[in-house]
Amino acid sequence: MKKNSKLGLSYSLPINIWLTVFFLIPILIILSYSFLKRGTYGGVEFKLSFETFSIFIDKVFLKILLNTIYISILITIFTILLAIPISYYIARSRYKQKLLFLIIIPFWTNFLVRIYSWIALLGNNGFINHFLMKLHIINEPIKMLYNVPAVVIISVYTSLPFAILPLYAVVEKFDFSLLDAARDLGATNFQAFRKVFISNIKAGIVTSTIFTLIPALGSYAVPKLVGGTNSLMLGNVIAQHLTVTRNWPLASTISGALIILTSIVVWLFSKYEEKENKVGVK
Repeated sequence: MKKNSKLGLSYSLPINIWLTVFFLIPILIILSYSFLKRGTYGGVEFKLSFETFSIFIDKVFLKILLNTIYISILITIFTILLAIPISYYIARSRYKQKLLFLIIIPFWTNFLVRIYSWIALLGNNGFINHFLMKLHIINEPIKMLYNVPAVVIISVYTSLPFAILPLYAVVEKFDFSLLDAARDLGATNFQAFRKVFISNIKAGIVTSTIFTLIPALGSYAVPKLVGGTNSLMLGNVIAQHLTVTRNWPLASTISGALIILTSIVVWLFSKYEEKENKVGVK
Protein backbone atom coordinates (compact mmCIF):
# COMPACT_ATOMS: atom_id res chain seq x y z
CA MET A 1 0.00 0.00 0.00
CA LYS A 2 2.82 2.40 0.91
CA LYS A 3 4.56 1.64 -2.37
CA ASN A 4 1.35 2.32 -4.33
CA SER A 5 0.74 5.59 -2.46
CA LYS A 6 4.30 6.75 -3.16
CA LEU A 7 3.86 5.80 -6.82
CA GLY A 8 0.62 7.77 -6.94
CA LEU A 9 2.32 10.82 -5.43
CA SER A 10 5.16 10.62 -7.95
CA TYR A 11 2.63 10.51 -10.80
CA SER A 12 0.65 13.49 -9.47
CA LEU A 13 3.72 15.56 -8.50
CA PRO A 14 4.30 17.17 -11.96
CA ILE A 15 0.68 18.29 -12.30
CA ASN A 16 0.63 19.55 -8.70
CA ILE A 17 3.78 21.60 -9.34
CA TRP A 18 2.26 22.94 -12.57
CA LEU A 19 -1.01 23.94 -10.87
CA THR A 20 0.84 25.56 -7.97
CA VAL A 21 3.26 27.60 -10.10
CA PHE A 22 0.91 28.64 -12.92
CA PHE A 23 -2.47 28.65 -11.15
CA LEU A 24 -2.35 28.95 -7.36
CA ILE A 25 0.55 31.41 -7.02
CA PRO A 26 -0.81 33.89 -9.65
CA ILE A 27 -4.22 33.84 -7.92
CA LEU A 28 -2.57 34.50 -4.53
CA ILE A 29 -0.61 37.40 -6.06
CA ILE A 30 -3.81 38.90 -7.48
CA LEU A 31 -5.61 38.56 -4.15
CA SER A 32 -2.66 40.01 -2.19
CA TYR A 33 -2.48 43.06 -4.51
CA SER A 34 -6.07 43.86 -3.48
CA PHE A 35 -4.80 44.72 0.02
CA LEU A 36 -1.97 46.98 -1.15
CA LYS A 37 -1.82 50.69 -1.88
CA ARG A 38 -1.80 52.06 -5.41
CA GLY A 39 1.60 53.27 -6.62
CA THR A 40 2.02 56.91 -7.63
CA TYR A 41 2.92 55.99 -11.21
CA GLY A 42 1.05 52.71 -11.33
CA GLY A 43 1.83 49.33 -9.85
CA VAL A 44 1.60 48.88 -6.09
CA GLU A 45 3.21 50.08 -2.91
CA PHE A 46 3.70 47.43 -0.25
CA LYS A 47 1.53 49.21 2.31
CA LEU A 48 -1.66 47.69 3.68
CA SER A 49 -4.78 49.39 2.32
CA PHE A 50 -8.48 48.57 2.06
CA GLU A 51 -9.56 51.58 -0.02
CA THR A 52 -10.18 49.55 -3.20
CA PHE A 53 -12.96 47.55 -1.50
CA SER A 54 -15.20 50.63 -1.59
CA ILE A 55 -15.79 49.70 -5.24
CA PHE A 56 -18.34 47.12 -4.06
CA ILE A 57 -20.73 49.86 -2.92
CA ASP A 58 -20.25 51.93 -6.08
CA LYS A 59 -23.50 52.06 -8.08
CA VAL A 60 -21.74 52.14 -11.46
CA PHE A 61 -19.67 49.07 -10.61
CA LEU A 62 -22.70 47.17 -9.30
CA LYS A 63 -24.56 47.98 -12.52
CA ILE A 64 -21.65 46.61 -14.58
CA LEU A 65 -21.51 43.51 -12.35
CA LEU A 66 -25.22 42.80 -12.86
CA ASN A 67 -24.84 43.51 -16.57
CA THR A 68 -21.97 41.01 -16.75
CA ILE A 69 -24.03 38.32 -15.03
CA TYR A 70 -27.06 39.07 -17.22
CA ILE A 71 -25.12 38.94 -20.52
CA SER A 72 -23.20 35.81 -19.43
CA ILE A 73 -26.43 33.99 -18.57
CA LEU A 74 -27.95 34.97 -21.93
CA ILE A 75 -24.85 33.69 -23.75
CA THR A 76 -24.96 30.42 -21.81
CA ILE A 77 -28.69 29.82 -22.39
CA PHE A 78 -28.54 30.39 -26.15
CA THR A 79 -25.31 28.39 -26.48
CA ILE A 80 -26.74 25.35 -24.66
CA LEU A 81 -30.05 25.58 -26.56
CA LEU A 82 -28.10 25.40 -29.82
CA ALA A 83 -25.52 22.86 -28.62
CA ILE A 84 -28.07 20.20 -27.54
CA PRO A 85 -29.80 19.67 -30.94
CA ILE A 86 -26.47 19.98 -32.79
CA SER A 87 -24.89 17.32 -30.54
CA TYR A 88 -27.96 15.12 -31.00
CA TYR A 89 -27.80 15.46 -34.79
CA ILE A 90 -24.06 14.70 -34.91
CA ALA A 91 -24.45 11.64 -32.67
CA ARG A 92 -27.23 10.25 -34.92
CA SER A 93 -25.47 11.10 -38.18
CA ARG A 94 -23.35 8.69 -40.21
CA TYR A 95 -20.96 11.60 -40.93
CA LYS A 96 -19.89 12.10 -37.31
CA GLN A 97 -16.19 12.60 -38.03
CA LYS A 98 -16.81 15.13 -40.80
CA LEU A 99 -19.31 17.11 -38.72
CA LEU A 100 -16.98 17.17 -35.70
CA PHE A 101 -14.23 18.34 -38.03
CA LEU A 102 -16.45 21.26 -39.09
CA ILE A 103 -17.05 22.12 -35.42
CA ILE A 104 -13.30 22.17 -34.70
CA ILE A 105 -12.32 24.21 -37.80
CA PRO A 106 -12.99 27.63 -36.13
CA PHE A 107 -10.23 26.83 -33.60
CA TRP A 108 -7.77 27.01 -36.49
CA THR A 109 -8.54 30.71 -37.01
CA ASN A 110 -7.36 33.51 -34.76
CA PHE A 111 -10.00 34.62 -32.25
CA LEU A 112 -9.79 38.30 -33.30
CA VAL A 113 -10.10 37.40 -36.99
CA ARG A 114 -13.38 35.60 -36.22
CA ILE A 115 -14.71 38.65 -34.36
CA TYR A 116 -13.75 41.00 -37.20
CA SER A 117 -15.45 38.68 -39.69
CA TRP A 118 -18.68 39.22 -37.74
CA ILE A 119 -18.09 42.99 -37.83
CA ALA A 120 -17.80 42.67 -41.63
CA LEU A 121 -21.16 40.86 -41.63
CA LEU A 122 -23.13 42.98 -39.15
CA GLY A 123 -21.61 46.45 -39.63
CA ASN A 124 -23.49 49.40 -41.14
CA ASN A 125 -21.50 48.86 -44.33
CA GLY A 126 -21.40 45.11 -43.80
CA PHE A 127 -22.59 42.31 -46.04
CA ILE A 128 -26.07 41.88 -44.46
CA ASN A 129 -27.00 45.57 -44.58
CA HIS A 130 -25.57 45.91 -48.08
CA PHE A 131 -27.56 42.87 -49.26
CA LEU A 132 -30.85 44.09 -47.72
CA MET A 133 -30.42 47.59 -49.17
CA LYS A 134 -29.58 46.09 -52.58
CA LEU A 135 -32.92 44.24 -52.49
CA HIS A 136 -34.65 47.49 -51.34
CA ILE A 137 -35.91 45.75 -48.20
CA ILE A 138 -34.46 48.57 -46.06
CA ASN A 139 -33.65 52.19 -46.93
CA GLU A 140 -30.91 52.72 -44.37
CA PRO A 141 -28.53 50.41 -42.49
CA ILE A 142 -29.85 48.56 -39.44
CA LYS A 143 -27.66 49.04 -36.38
CA MET A 144 -26.64 45.48 -35.53
CA LEU A 145 -23.37 46.23 -33.74
CA TYR A 146 -22.33 47.97 -30.51
CA ASN A 147 -25.19 46.64 -28.39
CA VAL A 148 -26.00 43.66 -26.15
CA PRO A 149 -27.49 41.45 -28.93
CA ALA A 150 -24.25 41.77 -30.92
CA VAL A 151 -22.19 40.69 -27.88
CA VAL A 152 -24.52 37.74 -27.25
CA ILE A 153 -24.61 36.57 -30.91
CA ILE A 154 -20.84 36.68 -31.41
CA SER A 155 -20.12 35.20 -27.96
CA VAL A 156 -22.52 32.32 -28.67
CA TYR A 157 -20.67 31.68 -31.94
CA THR A 158 -17.27 31.64 -30.22
CA SER A 159 -18.54 29.51 -27.29
CA LEU A 160 -20.49 26.94 -29.29
CA PRO A 161 -17.62 24.48 -29.96
CA PHE A 162 -16.78 24.39 -26.23
CA ALA A 163 -20.39 23.43 -25.49
CA ILE A 164 -20.88 20.97 -28.35
CA LEU A 165 -17.81 18.78 -27.77
CA PRO A 166 -18.50 17.78 -24.11
CA LEU A 167 -22.19 17.38 -24.90
CA TYR A 168 -21.44 15.17 -27.88
CA ALA A 169 -19.19 12.96 -25.71
CA VAL A 170 -22.21 12.23 -23.46
CA VAL A 171 -24.86 12.06 -26.20
CA GLU A 172 -22.85 9.51 -28.20
CA LYS A 173 -23.09 7.05 -25.28
CA PHE A 174 -26.86 7.49 -24.99
CA ASP A 175 -29.02 4.49 -25.92
CA PHE A 176 -31.38 5.99 -28.53
CA SER A 177 -33.64 2.93 -28.39
CA LEU A 178 -34.95 4.38 -25.11
CA LEU A 179 -36.63 7.16 -27.12
CA ASP A 180 -38.46 4.57 -29.23
CA ALA A 181 -39.49 2.73 -26.05
CA ALA A 182 -40.85 5.97 -24.55
CA ARG A 183 -42.87 6.69 -27.70
CA ASP A 184 -44.22 3.12 -27.71
CA LEU A 185 -45.44 3.72 -24.15
CA GLY A 186 -47.44 6.76 -25.28
CA ALA A 187 -45.01 9.65 -24.92
CA THR A 188 -44.92 12.32 -27.61
CA ASN A 189 -41.66 13.13 -29.39
CA PHE A 190 -41.17 16.20 -27.21
CA GLN A 191 -41.97 14.31 -23.98
CA ALA A 192 -39.55 11.52 -24.91
CA PHE A 193 -36.87 14.08 -25.76
CA ARG A 194 -37.36 16.04 -22.53
CA LYS A 195 -37.96 13.26 -20.00
CA VAL A 196 -35.68 10.56 -21.41
CA PHE A 197 -32.98 12.20 -23.52
CA ILE A 198 -32.39 15.40 -21.53
CA SER A 199 -32.53 13.54 -18.21
CA ASN A 200 -29.77 11.20 -19.32
CA ILE A 201 -27.39 13.87 -20.64
CA LYS A 202 -27.48 16.20 -17.62
CA ALA A 203 -23.78 15.60 -16.93
CA GLY A 204 -22.91 16.88 -20.41
CA ILE A 205 -25.22 19.88 -20.02
CA VAL A 206 -23.60 20.80 -16.69
CA THR A 207 -20.09 20.54 -18.18
CA SER A 208 -21.06 22.58 -21.25
CA THR A 209 -22.69 25.21 -19.06
CA ILE A 210 -19.51 25.60 -17.00
CA PHE A 211 -17.35 25.74 -20.15
CA THR A 212 -19.61 28.51 -21.50
CA LEU A 213 -20.56 30.54 -18.43
CA ILE A 214 -17.11 30.89 -16.83
CA PRO A 215 -15.36 32.34 -19.94
CA ALA A 216 -18.41 34.56 -20.57
CA LEU A 217 -18.13 36.10 -17.09
CA GLY A 218 -14.53 37.13 -17.82
CA SER A 219 -15.11 38.11 -21.45
CA TYR A 220 -13.10 41.08 -22.70
CA ALA A 221 -12.46 41.06 -26.47
CA VAL A 222 -16.05 40.65 -27.71
CA PRO A 223 -17.61 43.42 -25.53
CA LYS A 224 -14.62 45.65 -26.33
CA LEU A 225 -14.90 45.29 -30.12
CA VAL A 226 -18.65 44.94 -30.72
CA GLY A 227 -20.26 46.11 -27.48
CA GLY A 228 -21.60 49.55 -26.66
CA THR A 229 -21.96 51.48 -23.42
CA ASN A 230 -24.78 49.15 -22.33
CA SER A 231 -22.68 46.01 -22.82
CA LEU A 232 -19.68 46.93 -20.69
CA MET A 233 -18.47 43.91 -18.71
CA LEU A 234 -16.09 43.28 -15.80
CA GLY A 235 -13.29 42.18 -18.12
CA ASN A 236 -13.32 45.61 -19.77
CA VAL A 237 -13.23 47.37 -16.39
CA ILE A 238 -10.27 45.26 -15.23
CA ALA A 239 -8.37 45.98 -18.47
CA GLN A 240 -9.08 49.71 -18.13
CA HIS A 241 -7.69 49.86 -14.59
CA LEU A 242 -4.63 47.83 -15.60
CA THR A 243 -3.70 49.76 -18.74
CA VAL A 244 -5.30 53.22 -18.54
CA THR A 245 -5.66 54.29 -14.90
CA ARG A 246 -2.88 51.86 -13.86
CA ASN A 247 -4.71 51.15 -10.62
CA TRP A 248 -3.43 47.63 -10.06
CA PRO A 249 -4.93 47.13 -6.57
CA LEU A 250 -8.39 48.06 -7.87
CA ALA A 251 -8.00 45.78 -10.89
CA SER A 252 -6.87 42.99 -8.55
CA THR A 253 -9.86 43.56 -6.26
CA ILE A 254 -12.30 43.27 -9.17
CA SER A 255 -10.40 40.23 -10.50
CA GLY A 256 -10.57 38.65 -7.04
CA ALA A 257 -14.32 39.22 -6.97
CA LEU A 258 -14.60 37.59 -10.40
CA ILE A 259 -12.52 34.61 -9.22
CA ILE A 260 -14.78 34.18 -6.19
CA LEU A 261 -17.91 34.51 -8.37
CA THR A 262 -16.74 31.88 -10.86
CA SER A 263 -15.62 29.60 -8.03
CA ILE A 264 -19.11 29.80 -6.49
CA VAL A 265 -20.65 28.95 -9.88
CA VAL A 266 -18.39 25.91 -10.31
CA TRP A 267 -19.06 24.80 -6.71
CA LEU A 268 -22.85 25.07 -7.18
CA PHE A 269 -22.73 23.06 -10.40
CA SER A 270 -20.48 20.41 -8.82
CA LYS A 271 -22.87 20.10 -5.87
CA TYR A 272 -25.80 19.78 -8.27
CA GLU A 273 -24.01 17.08 -10.27
CA GLU A 274 -23.07 15.26 -7.05
CA LYS A 275 -26.71 15.36 -5.94
CA GLU A 276 -27.88 14.04 -9.33
CA ASN A 277 -25.36 11.19 -9.16
CA LYS A 278 -26.62 10.19 -5.70
CA VAL A 279 -30.22 10.21 -6.96
CA GLY A 280 -29.13 8.09 -9.95
CA VAL A 281 -27.46 5.54 -7.67
CA LYS A 282 -30.58 5.22 -5.53
